[in-house]
Amino acid sequence: MSPASAAELAEAVRRAAEQGLTVKAVGTGHSFTATAATDGVLIRPDLLTGIREIDRAAMTVTVEAGTPLKRLNAVLAREGLSLTNMGDIMEQTVAGATSTGTHGTGRDSASIAAQITALELVTADGSLLTCSEKENPEVFAAARIGLGALGIVTAITFAVEPVFLLTAREEPMTFDQVTADFEELYTENEHFEFYWFPHTGNCNTKRNNRSAGPAAPPGKVRGWIDDEFMSNGLFQVVCSLGRAVPATIPAVAKVSSRALSARTYTDIPYKVFTSPRRVRFVEMEYALPREAAVGALREVKALVERSPLRVSFPVEVRTAPADDIALSTASGRETAYIAVHMYRGTPYQAYFTAVERIMTAHAGRPHWGKIHTRDAAYFAEVYPRFTEFTALRDRLDPDRRFANAYLRRVLGD
Repeated sequence: MSPASAAELAEAVRRAAEQGLTVKAVGTGHSFTATAATDGVLIRPDLLTGIREIDRAAMTVTVEAGTPLKRLNAVLAREGLSLTNMGDIMEQTVAGATSTGTHGTGRDSASIAAQITALELVTADGSLLTCSEKENPEVFAAARIGLGALGIVTAITFAVEPVFLLTAREEPMTFDQVTADFEELYTENEHFEFYWFPHTGNCNTKRNNRSAGPAAPPGKVRGWIDDEFMSNGLFQVVCSLGRAVPATIPAVAKVSSRALSARTYTDIPYKVFTSPRRVRFVEMEYALPREAAVGALREVKALVERSPLRVSFPVEVRTAPADDIALSTASGRETAYIAVHMYRGTPYQAYFTAVERIMTAHAGRPHWGKIHTRDAAYFAEVYPRFTEFTALRDRLDPDRRFANAYLRRVLGD
C-alpha cells in the first residue's frame, strides 16, 4: 500500500498489528540485501514525497521519507543550498539511503545519515515518534541508521549549507603509487577515492575539494565521452564480453584501465559527487579501520593474481570519519571502505567469499544494503554499541512487527 501521510501509515501499522502481520517499507530497491522483504504488509512511500520545510535560520531541510535523493538535490540547488556530502548514486529514497548507511567519501564529512538532525518514525504500536539530540535522544542515536528495525521513517530533517563549488580532479595512477601515498592523498583532500582495475597495476583516482570557482563543468562532448560512452556504454560491452568469454578479461582490463585520461572540472556538489551508473552489477562492501585498508587491498590484489578468478569490475576505495551512530559502519572509528563488484549474471560467490574472508580478518563491517554473510554474533563483536541497538529494538518493537529473515540474521531474534 501507498499511504499519503504519516497518519495513514500509522493506521496501516495498527491494522497490521490487529491482523498479526509484519510491516516493511521499501524504497527504490537499490539494496542488494532483503532488508525490506516481507510476506506481510509492504509499504511503498511513493506518496510520502516532497519538502516539508526549509529553515534558513537553523539551516535545515525537512523532507518526506519517500523523496528520491535526486529530487532533494535539485530542490536544494534551486534554493541555493546543498548537503555537505553524499554518495555517488542518487536514485534512492532519503529513508532508504539513510537507513542502510549510504555514504560517499570524505576526510571530515561523513555519511548522509550523519547529516540528520531530526527524524520522525511510526513505531510498532502506531505511535508517531519525533527524535533529535534533544527529543528522544536514545532513539535518535540509533534510528538514523535503523535498518527498518525500529519503525518506519516518515520524515527526515537534514543539516544543509549554502551551495558551494567542488573541483574534481580525476587522473590515472599506478596501484603501487596510490597505495604507498594513500595516507597523504587522504590527508590532503577533502574527498578522495580511487578505483583499482583487477588484473592490472592501474588505478583511477578522484579528488574533490571546495573551490572559489568559477564553475567549469565538463564540456558536453567530453562529459558524454567519459561518463556515458566510456563509463557506461563501452564498459557494458566490455562486461558482456567478459561474461561470455572470461578468458578475455585480463587483456581487456589492461586496455580499458588506461582508457580514461586525466580531467578537471568544477560544479555544484551533487553534480560532482554523483554520476550515472547504468551497467548492472552485484556488490559487496566492507568498512575497515582506515589503517588496515591498504594492507587488505593488497591482499585482495594478491588473491586475484593467484586465483583463476576473472574480475571485470574495478574495486572502489573510499573513506569516512568516525561518527556516533550505533550501527554506522564508521561508528567510533576512522574508516576506509573497500567495495568489490561483479557484472550481473556472472558467478560472484567465489570472489566475494574470498574477499569477505580478508575483510573479516580485519574486523570489517559490511554495508547493510550490500551482499554479505555475517550474522548477529559477528556484529556483536565488531560494533561496540550493538547491544544498545538491540535493546532499543526490544523496547520499540517487542513483537517484531518490523522483522523479516534478514533482520533475524543480522540482529538476532
